[in-house]
Amino acid sequence: MQIELLSNSIDKQRYLKELGVDSGGISILASKATYYTIYIRDLHVGAANILKQDALSVGADLAVPRGTVMAKTPYVDCILIATARELETLSKKELAQPFGLKDVAKKLQEILKIKKPKKVEIMGVINANDDSFYSESRFNGNTAVEAVERMIDEGADIIDIGGVSSAPSSLYVDKDEEFRRLKPLFDAIKKAKLYKNTKFSIDSYEPEVITCALKSGFEIVNDITGLSNDAVSKLCASNNAAAVIMHMQGTPQTMQNEPKYDNILSEIYSFFEQRVARAEFLNVKHITLDVGIGFGKTLEHNLMLIKHLGHFLTLGKPLLVGASRKSMIDKISPSSPHERLAGTLALHLEAVKNGASIIRVHDVKEHLQALKVQEALNTI
Repeated sequence: MQIELLSNSIDKQRYLKELGVDSGGISILASKATYYTIYIRDLHVGAANILKQDALSVGADLAVPRGTVMAKTPYVDCILIATARELETLSKKELAQPFGLKDVAKKLQEILKIKKPKKVEIMGVINANDDSFYSESRFNGNTAVEAVERMIDEGADIIDIGGVSSAPSSLYVDKDEEFRRLKPLFDAIKKAKLYKNTKFSIDSYEPEVITCALKSGFEIVNDITGLSNDAVSKLCASNNAAAVIMHMQGTPQTMQNEPKYDNILSEIYSFFEQRVARAEFLNVKHITLDVGIGFGKTLEHNLMLIKHLGHFLTLGKPLLVGASRKSMIDKISPSSPHERLAGTLALHLEAVKNGASIIRVHDVKEHLQALKVQEALNTI
């Protein structure tokens, strides 16, 4: 006899199928092998006691603070630990319970519907300016066109082009200067019809710049202000362009001045709910969400967002993560932007594992290789 400890990240359905398990049993057993850890905040203490008993009755468990059974405080935080199958049964039971448990049940059912993306797109970065934090991403004139063509050859699914640095404490650039920097590149892309070879994204929140980009074959608007200007949403809607809604606390000039959150996951989730609702009201059809790594966040905030990226999947939108060569890596392992490729790959592979659909990168070829290796590992 031999006993082998298998990784929790295996393709469970494949192993069960190879074992010869009945087809009806495969999905049941696979759901039993998938665990969820769910943090529930400010739950009525009566609801917590009911949920604790119901969880135990289906084989799950609810971690609660000491004194919950005696109702020492009116509201408590708790952690639910359950398999997919247990969660499904529990969510149905709670639909009939009081103290807000019906809302808990609906949220649990949303979580069960989460599906992580099967394909991950690589978004290459081109900066048509001279002050972006990573000098190797700066191009102008013919060099910018060459960089675009090289990224296409390396396998970029999207190329994101911007004319203004949004690094912490970057200088303000008016829309006329932004347009002056980008117009030659727009013209070159349109003339060579490079948009036939890949998708182009404009990294801007200025309607005039965005209008020119869309007329030049661009089909994505990457807005670091999170569609704060309705005019940008209306441009996306009228041109059937996709929009990236990014979260940022403050502005590029102020965002790293001691950023604070009471609960970063909940606050950014609420921000996305509001901005998505407004964008959809204005008929924006295609929306991607970007948690804004480094935009008004500490190192701990950034790591929390990448680790718990799946929290935002219940919003039903693709997720973009851009941690490429950012200073958070320097805070973990002291390094210059030129020395942060390894740290970047580690962060982006973790983001993909947790549900990212798009990763925004300076190094297309290296990320493509890393994703292929990760995909190969996931098939074993």
